[in-house]
Amino acid sequence: QVQLVESGGGLVQAGGSLRLTCTPSGSVSRINTMAWYRQTPGKQRELVARIGAGGNTYYLDSVKDRFTISRDNAKNTLYLQMNSLKPEDTAVYYCNADVPLDDYTTRDYWGKGTLVTVSS
Repeated sequence: QVQLVESGGGLVQAGGSLRLTCTPSGSVSRINTMAWYRQTPGKQRELVARIGAGGNTYYLDSVKDRFTISRDNAKNTLYLQMNSLKPEDTAVYYCNADVPLDDYTTRDYWGKGTLVTVSS
């Protein structure tokens, strides 16, 4: 069983920076795509950034040039560097990982989330 644990959230003023980390616990030898999502009350969870095992990335338009997703494949750890934060970035941020179970199937895992609050 894999558990994902996010850390690094908190309260920051607009224009500030935070770095989120997602660390898996349990037995996991390899992870395919990893991603960060975020959600605010009353809204659907949205994809913020995604990174493949080979390093290819995708970003939500509103965070391009401000956020950087990266991963350490040796540690299966995921990062999100968030710069120039805006109040509209306030949300609970969730880590997501696509983990191979065998040669044919994968399973999606989610963390419990970390709250990011950006004050104006």
